[in-house]
Amino acid sequence: MTCQLVAVCFDASAPPRLAHFWAGLLGRDVVRDAGGAFLPGTDTQLGLRFAASRAKRVGENRLHLHLTSASPDDQQQTVARALALGAGHLDLGQRPEEGHVVLADPEGNAFCVIEPGNKFLAGCGFLGEIACDGTREVGLFWHAALHWPLVWDQGQETAVQSPRGGTKVAWGGPPVAPKQGRSRQRFELAPPADGDQRSEVDRLVSLGATWIGVGEDGTVMLADPDGNEFGVLTPR
Repeated sequence: MTCQLVAVCFDASAPPRLAHFWAGLLGRDVVRDAGGAFLPGTDTQLGLRFAASRAKRVGENRLHLHLTSASPDDQQQTVARALALGAGHLDLGQRPEEGHVVLADPEGNAFCVIEPGNKFLAGCGFLGEIACDGTREVGLFWHAALHWPLVWDQGQETAVQSPRGGTKVAWGGPPVAPKQGRSRQRFELAPPADGDQRSEVDRLVSLGATWIGVGEDGTVMLADPDGNEFGVLTPR
């Protein structure tokens, strides 16, 4: 057994507000806990966590979410629902002929509503993809770390997906912008079912992760080969 990717954690100035935005958009429930607010996922859809942070954004985020659409009307409805919940349009230089719509959540985190017919995200569910800036090396690291199949490996672009299907995690290859400060979004891993957090941390370090430290709640913080922080949670 290996660790499980259970959530993407977002630093937020107002975690409850941001959690309720995403809960309304994704149709999920909000679970409050000591760390902020959590939107549980499923076997095929990743969870989202929102943690309180006063740190200001430095540079661009290295990941954003892709939501899928079943039809043009469905895409328009998702965009309209997001705007009604507090999202705004975001110009990242996308071209008019591109079918996806780029938005920002109430704290400025970019996400895309993908046009219908996107073959790469077919069958991935509503939260179709965690799209990351990153090297091929980091994609191969997460392939080994999670034991998730490598479902895309062309040029310098990589993607992994749970054997059960669902949300893909993809890395776009170089160039990768220099990291500036702590990442405001990071992966959270649950230790194996046997609860051996330390052995799992040692395994991840042997694969190329870097030790950062231990949080007050016992979460072990590491960094992947591209320097992105992630946490291995304490056994539940």
